[in-house]
Amino acid sequence: MAPQPTYWKVLTRRKILQAEGVEGDTKLNRVLGLFDLTTLGVGSTLGAGVYVLAGQIARDQAGPSVMLSFAIAALASLLAGICYAEFGARVPKAGSAYVYSYVCIGEFVAFVIGWNLMLEYIIGTASVCRGISLYLDTLINDALKNTFAEIAPINVSFLGSYFDFFAFGLVIIFGVALAFGVETSAFANNFCTSLNIFILMFVIVAGAIKANFANWSIDPQTVNATIVTNDIGSGGFFPFGFAGTLKGAATCFFGFVGFDCIATTGEEVRNPRRNIPRSILLSLLIIFLCYFGVSTVLTLMVPYYEQDANAPLPFAFKQVGWTFAMWVVAIGGLIGLFASLFGALFPLPRVMYSMAEDGLLFRFLGKISPRFRVPVHGSIFAALFTSLMAGLFSLQQLVSLLSIGTLLAYSVVAISVTILRYMDSSDGADCESGNQPLSENSMLTSSGTRITFKDVLLQLFNIKRLDTPNSLSTKIVGCLLTVFCLLSLGIGVILKEAYDALLHNQLWALILLPVLVLLALLVLVAICLQPREPVVKTFRVPLVPLIPAVSVFINIYLMLQLDVMTWIRFGIWMLIGLSIYFLYGLPNSLRQFKRQRNGWQKLKYSNSFY
Repeated sequence: MAPQPTYWKVLTRRKILQAEGVEGDTKLNRVLGLFDLTTLGVGSTLGAGVYVLAGQIARDQAGPSVMLSFAIAALASLLAGICYAEFGARVPKAGSAYVYSYVCIGEFVAFVIGWNLMLEYIIGTASVCRGISLYLDTLINDALKNTFAEIAPINVSFLGSYFDFFAFGLVIIFGVALAFGVETSAFANNFCTSLNIFILMFVIVAGAIKANFANWSIDPQTVNATIVTNDIGSGGFFPFGFAGTLKGAATCFFGFVGFDCIATTGEEVRNPRRNIPRSILLSLLIIFLCYFGVSTVLTLMVPYYEQDANAPLPFAFKQVGWTFAMWVVAIGGLIGLFASLFGALFPLPRVMYSMAEDGLLFRFLGKISPRFRVPVHGSIFAALFTSLMAGLFSLQQLVSLLSIGTLLAYSVVAISVTILRYMDSSDGADCESGNQPLSENSMLTSSGTRITFKDVLLQLFNIKRLDTPNSLSTKIVGCLLTVFCLLSLGIGVILKEAYDALLHNQLWALILLPVLVLLALLVLVAICLQPREPVVKTFRVPLVPLIPAVSVFINIYLMLQLDVMTWIRFGIWMLIGLSIYFLYGLPNSLRQFKRQRNGWQKLKYSNSFY
């Protein structure tokens, strides 16, 4: 008689994808090709950031070395990108990091990631809409702001000062357009993104013509201090030192956020195993070249300390006397924001659809229109909720929440890639009884024998030289990854809170940091010793577990940079999500699990991604 299912087994069970359903079987419409995916990734990422971010970082953090800041941030983003690329090729399903973590880690972690992806896309869309409203307002002398503040003022401290009807309506229009046809919406996005890239190429070429290399070797003694209000540092290419360049890189990293929307299109892509990894890597390359080129010419045209923090490109062309170029850039910024809005709003209903299909969110959100073959109800609900956020909150309040969901998803995807590489393909599978692979929480091998401490110690160093993963080696890798995350957290805290102690050579900091780094390296060595899965033909992340480990550390370090209020707002969002899961999602999962245990529904076990 099968043991009674427990809530813990439901919380930790892993999702199974049927072999015939991994790529071919989908309710959604497969209409997107490589070009569509690439423009989706570029458009969702290359919005306001390329027109604003470079000037802010050059003036306040990195100086002319902002171009290196973008290069470092691009490398960090690439580490996350190739992890997404492997999963996009091996598990081409709607839902992105939610599905990946469900396949590799378990249901509860998957819900947390899916809920945070929803936060990322809701806040991302709302902030883009609010940004478009503010950008347009600057061109029409604050007419929108003055009108809305007069007819709909808001006197609540944690909301904006007025209800933004323009941002509210913009989300509704784009949401309805997406709900009734992906193909037409993708065509509009392709046009906007292509035009945006063309304008950025014009900026780079025109800026290079007016370049002055003397701006990279400025002597602070020659600068008139009466006309400069901000700190100009020590001048030269690194006016704020290499530490300023690294600090700028942490800020630049968020300029690359958005490419992961490609991973949510797994069920709407033609030949996803090839096109998803290619489009992720190609979009990151295009984004980096645009950021690198714009930041280079910007600091060559105008000294870094004179950059305008809100509109650096129009200001730079105005300074060199090119008024025509200034207006071209202004129009380009608006077009880039519209493309970014499409890329931000597109993934949200796909994540909701995937979670609703699994019963973790309300079922109506996953209902597919038979005519348009898109989640219409989810798209409209997402648009309505996001439009309220865009109308009620100010841009600063929205942006502060954007980073957590993204960084958490990046970390879990990197961890999942490592787990997948070392996972036992027969772990808990029973195709006849319909059982899903579960974390049984009893120290037993797959053959049913109890595991001893000696067995764990021998397998930790793989003394028996096993070349095929088993249940014990899989559990050991999971525990080692948990230890690595804790060590990364400790290293990040020291680098953040004890930076001055390191600079002043205080003994405790000089001893503790190398010890934690050494332990982290030993953990990675222990993971490397474990047996791996057979080689598969799809795209694979190289140098596992090193590259995923570096990605996890970077993400944890960046999360530590976020302020306390951001974590408080994140806690409130998680409280709402966990209430939905424990009151609705978990009971549904338990009922489904009992039916599977009783043989009411048989699932086919798949080795297609092992």
